[in-house]
Amino acid sequence: MTTIVLSAGGTGGHLFPAQALAAELVRRGKTIVVMTDRRGSHYTTAFPGAAVETVSSAAFSDRSVLGLLAAPFEILAGILQARAKLMRVKARAVIGFGGYPSLPVMIAAWLGRYPSAVLEQNAVTGRANRAVMNKVRVVAAAFPIARFAPKDRSKIALTGNPLRPEVIALAGRSYEPPVQSGPLRLLVFGGSQGARALSELVPAAVALLPPAMRSRLDIVQQCRPEDIAQVRAAYADAQVKAELASFYHDMPARLAWSQLVIARAGAGTVSELMAIGRPAILIPLPHALDDNQTPNAEILANADAGWCASQRTLTPEKLAGMIERAFSDGAGLARRAANAHALARLDAVERLADIAEDLARSCTRRSA
Repeated sequence: MTTIVLSAGGTGGHLFPAQALAAELVRRGKTIVVMTDRRGSHYTTAFPGAAVETVSSAAFSDRSVLGLLAAPFEILAGILQARAKLMRVKARAVIGFGGYPSLPVMIAAWLGRYPSAVLEQNAVTGRANRAVMNKVRVVAAAFPIARFAPKDRSKIALTGNPLRPEVIALAGRSYEPPVQSGPLRLLVFGGSQGARALSELVPAAVALLPPAMRSRLDIVQQCRPEDIAQVRAAYADAQVKAELASFYHDMPARLAWSQLVIARAGAGTVSELMAIGRPAILIPLPHALDDNQTPNAEILANADAGWCASQRTLTPEKLAGMIERAFSDGAGLARRAANAHALARLDAVERLADIAEDLARSCTRRSA
């Protein structure tokens, strides 16, 4: 059996593409081992049919002075652990998905001369991938890389972002634009844990909309648990129908239901908007490392598939104006929905699986 190792971080942006690739490679008869940090014990159900191995890792942000001093030693320990585990499982190829837990594994793969690749989900190469992208054979890119590309651009393969089966099942679902006197379906979310800024901005903006528009609104919003009561009260005061939760397990279905989305601009969010085909007002996370969400949002904005709004200058009044203009132009929303779907790469997981298999075959030839 050919063993392929996937090294994935702990957030949904890294985890969902790794899950999609693991499922495809298992379908193709490959043995999959997922290597990650100590959170790996929670991943066993996320990767059916795969083994999960943990290695030491460390991030340099949000740590005490002692934590910063200890971080290099933790990473070194992770490299040694990962190299031993790669040998034990007889890895034929290693695929990294970014995030600090992937770094020790990808360095170990380079030191052990294992054929390797990284998937960069954003238009700006993340720091973990940046550290190893000139050492791997292939840099698979979800979007054209706007900043921090590898020195050898010929190693870039534009694959798209592997998507969950639930998203693929809804790809290209027909868009129903608002009709006169009909409901206005608005979906608001800010990542797997919600976003405080959206919990403050969106209800304040909605309250400023004309009463006739507010009476037609049907809002689904993901909020942090500690914000739900405040957001619910704000919508009640505005006499707006709203469903709130701290997490939605059926988010792809919610996307398909929506007529307009307000969200952050993480790679997964943008890729799923493209796949299902929904117009969005994207508000990039202002404190993201290297401002990596803004180029993601600009891909949709530049294609007339949505809007990119800077949180630093966005006020409730400005957002209210954007929402009102969007819902007042059903034809424009439908056009943007179609433009978003035209950007989708629905075969991304097959493309990435082909790369993984090619790398594994090259390892077989080298060791023959």
